Amino acid sequence: QVQLVESGGGSVQAGGSLKLSCVASQYTYRQYMAWFRQAPGKEREGVAAVDSAGSTSTLDSVKGRFTISKDNTKKTLYLQMNSLKPEDTAIYYCAADDAVYKLGPRFQKAEYRYWGQGTQVTVSS
Repeated sequence: QVQLVESGGGSVQAGGSLKLSCVASQYTYRQYMAWFRQAPGKEREGVAAVDSAGSTSTLDSVKGRFTISKDNTKKTLYLQMNSLKPEDTAIYYCAADDAVYKLGPRFQKAEYRYWGQGTQVTVSS
C-alpha cells in the first residue's frame, strides 16, 4: 500500500503560478504516477503523467503551461503550473501505481490504485 500526500494548492489570480508536490510513502523502480484534476460537476481528468522510465506527457490544454517532474530520491512528484487560467480551477489529485513496469504515460483513472486526498487550486479572473 502506497500513501500519497499532496501539498501546494491555493488561490491565485489568472496568470499566476503554483507548484504542487506529492510525497509517496514508498518508491519502486516500476512506479508510474500522474496528476489528475476534477472541477465541480466534471469528470476527473488526467493532466500530466510520468511512466516507469521517467517519460512525461501533459494534457493538450495545459501544454506549455504545466510541467510534471519526479524526484525518485525524495519520492516526490511535482506539478509546476504557470500562466494559470480560471478554467484550471479544480481539486488536483496525485495518483500512483507500481504493479508492473509501464512505458508510456498513463491518463486513465483505472490504471492507478493509489490516490492522494487532493489539493484545491482556485484561479480567479
